[in-house]
Amino acid sequence: MLQTSPESPYPGRAIVDLGAIGENLEVLRAFAPGAVQMAVVKADAYGHGLLPVAMAALRAGATWLGVAQLAEARALRDGLDAAGIDRSAAPILAWIAPSGADWAGALEAGIDLSVSWTWVLAEICAAARDTGIRARIHVKIDTGMSRAGSTQADFPALVTAVRMAEEEGLVEVIGAWSHLSRGDDLSEDGLASTAAHVEIFEQGLKTLADAGVEPRLRHLSATAGILWHPQAHYDLVRVGIGMYGLSPDPLTASGASLGLRPAMTLQAPLTSVKAVEGGTPASYGGTWRTPGRRWLALVPLGYADGILRAGSNGAPVLVEGREAIATRVVGRICMDQFIVDLGPAEGAPGAPSARSGHAPARVGDAAILFGDPAKGAPSADDWAQAAGTINYEIVTRLGDRVPRVHLSDRRVAERAGAAEASTACENSECAAPAGGAAASTSKKEAR
Repeated sequence: MLQTSPESPYPGRAIVDLGAIGENLEVLRAFAPGAVQMAVVKADAYGHGLLPVAMAALRAGATWLGVAQLAEARALRDGLDAAGIDRSAAPILAWIAPSGADWAGALEAGIDLSVSWTWVLAEICAAARDTGIRARIHVKIDTGMSRAGSTQADFPALVTAVRMAEEEGLVEVIGAWSHLSRGDDLSEDGLASTAAHVEIFEQGLKTLADAGVEPRLRHLSATAGILWHPQAHYDLVRVGIGMYGLSPDPLTASGASLGLRPAMTLQAPLTSVKAVEGGTPASYGGTWRTPGRRWLALVPLGYADGILRAGSNGAPVLVEGREAIATRVVGRICMDQFIVDLGPAEGAPGAPSARSGHAPARVGDAAILFGDPAKGAPSADDWAQAAGTINYEIVTRLGDRVPRVHLSDRRVAERAGAAEASTACENSECAAPAGGAAASTSKKEAR
């Protein structure tokens, strides 16, 4: 029976296995053995918990951390500083900030910054003059995504400005980078798109070289590029969705077939189990009615928690009752709860007579929305299919009010020399760290 605790009174919880984070990084390292790894922990580590995941990734051999928003980079740096992580051992790249951002604060925090336009470079250079701190920058090339990045037409002017800033001692060019828009598309058109991205990237690198600008690192690949485009690996690869045990395109290859293990299990205790008569509507609008006398159960998670309403009438759930019950959402998902069908009740055709009227599950039994399919749970991919979306959205949209419970991996901690973790962890559940990358990550991140 799944119980709440005084520490975490909210009924639902997302259990994050930090050992899976490390294992997935190791699996993906084999796909790009010549490149260093950046663990992408943007969006609260894809919903898994920013600081615990970042520290687990560093323990597992990632040498860079990446976030989109500058504000999140500052929060991550503060957390790593508080944990005693040396800044040189955990460089952070951030790539989204508005004009007028606190560039001085970013430089003081030792955050690497992406530069796509001359106005960004000008603002960063002004902060470098004011602080006396040389900015660490990654020049971004627009290779065909049409988001950030300098276009081929604008790139020469940006490179000239970068070279002047470098000569003035205001910037240090750490990287040159871009992103593949169709790295997960292995169709003929998709492969042609990726080839074009690589060609434009190479042209940008030549423009930099011709101007005498020599970035230390070149990076183009996220998880899809790591898996399927070795020509795009370069010096560094950015490990995003794959680090969390999910495939960037389950139709091309499932996470399990790639050797990845989902890190997150989302579950909640049943708060109601009851038999209702045939023809009874479930939830708002009566979009589903019982086909006969049925057992229905209530799960206390809803769209306020990031459970997509589009998963109504179909998303899978595993209920750990008297025996495991693979069931589905019936009726519309509500703001704070939804209903699942546990099967026919006594007196209904097909009802197991051996139950003698007993419910197949009880209040407090665990309902698992998604987790590791190898353990019988539905997957984030299953929920994505039911909701008409992608697995990225399923995990990333999980609401802040759902506590994250972080489980550590003794083997990873031991490899990192964390002797205290190997003795303190019981059943893979660890107490809060005293500090340092080698320490085990906290059981529940302060949220």
